[in-house]
This record gives sequence, structure tokens and C-alpha cells, in this order.
Amino acid sequence: MLPGPRTHLIHRPETADSAPSLVIDRPPLARESLSTLPNNNSTLPRPARGRLSTLLLSGGSEPDPRFSLANERTFLAWIRTSLALLAGGVAVDAFLAGFLSPAIHKTIALLLFALALLLGGGSFFRWLNIERAMRRGTPLPLPWIAPLLAGGAAVVTATLISVFLARWT
Repeated sequence: MLPGPRTHLIHRPETADSAPSLVIDRPPLARESLSTLPNNNSTLPRPARGRLSTLLLSGGSEPDPRFSLANERTFLAWIRTSLALLAGGVAVDAFLAGFLSPAIHKTIALLLFALALLLGGGSFFRWLNIERAMRRGTPLPLPWIAPLLAGGAAVVTATLISVFLARWT
């Protein structure tokens, strides 16, 4: 069970006509019922951001949390794809060593590793650029990661096809 709203005990000093007392002071939102709170999250007070967040996400206003969370889910999807490419590179290096020449299987594995590296690193910058665009109300940037991934996959696939065709003829 979650604890209730934070409360602070404030000691009020004695005055000439009153006895000493302890008063429970609650934050302003704790006094209001939930039904009276506005539905728009932008009117609620926001906690201060840290230095790094302020540096990376400077300018603009806080976007709707749903959009920020959708941006984060997309970032995580790119990371999963990067990890799959990394696993593919390991698999090519481990299992195709006897099937392909050492130069070719290492080249394919290195291409997959390089794609994984670029995709993993690029996904952060994609997330950051979209987050900044949402905060500033500017158009979303074009995705350069998708063409990079498509081009890299095409190179790896073309290399494998050419190796298999050369081997079978």
C-alpha cells in the first residue's frame, strides 16, 4: 500500500494569547480532492530537472507524457533491433566459420557488428532529437536510422547471396 500525502509538522511559537501547538502542513495539492484537479497535466507543478536533463532537453515546454513515453518505446525498439544485429553477428562468426571462407564470414560479422553499433548509438540521438522537437513544437526530424538499417541489411544480404551463388555454381 502506498503512503498518503507527505505531511510536515510545523511548530508554531507561542504568542501572548495562544498556547504552543504543532500544526500539520500538507502540500497544496493534498488539500484538493482529485475530482477538482485539471485533466491537463501541463497545469500541474513539475519537479525541477537535473543538470543533465536541463542541458540535453533545454528550451520549450514539457510535452504530454504519452508522447514522451511513445518516443521512449520507439527508442527501446531500436535498441532491441541493435541487439538482434549483434546476436546475428555473433551467430555468423560462430556458426558460418566452417561454411564460408574466413575473410567473408568475418566481413559479414563485422558488418552486422557495425550496424548494431550505429543503430544503438543513433537511436539515442534519434530519441533526443524527437524529444527536443516535441518540447519546442517544431516538426519531427526525418529518420536517418531507417535508411541506414535498410542499406546495411541490403549490403549484408547481397554479400550472402553472392557468396551462396558463387559457391553453388
